[in-house]
Amino acid sequence: QVQLIESGGGLVQAGGSLRLSCKASGRAFSTYAMGWFRQAPGKEREFVAGITQSGTSTYYADSVKGRFTISRDNAENTVYLQMNSLKAEDTALYYCARNPTNYAFSPGMYNAWGQGTQVTVSS
Repeated sequence: QVQLIESGGGLVQAGGSLRLSCKASGRAFSTYAMGWFRQAPGKEREFVAGITQSGTSTYYADSVKGRFTISRDNAENTVYLQMNSLKAEDTALYYCARNPTNYAFSPGMYNAWGQGTQVTVSS
């Protein structure tokens, strides 16, 4: 059974940066698309970013385009989310997720989740 363990969350001032990491267990990491989602209190979970198996294609929610960057290191079984120019509205629990299909841009295709890491942006 896959385990996805997020880290890197914390408290940051508006305009600051954080880098989230997600380490996956298992040997087949490079065969899965990976993504990041977030859920703010009282809101539904939303797709933030996705990356294909090779890392050559990335996809972003409009709300984070130009500020967040998703990347992956298949040798380290790790996916990252670099978050710059953070805003108060980015405050949420951030989850990484695994997608067994080629559709990294499709939120409905993600089927395994980590426990999340909290990001809080103070204004």
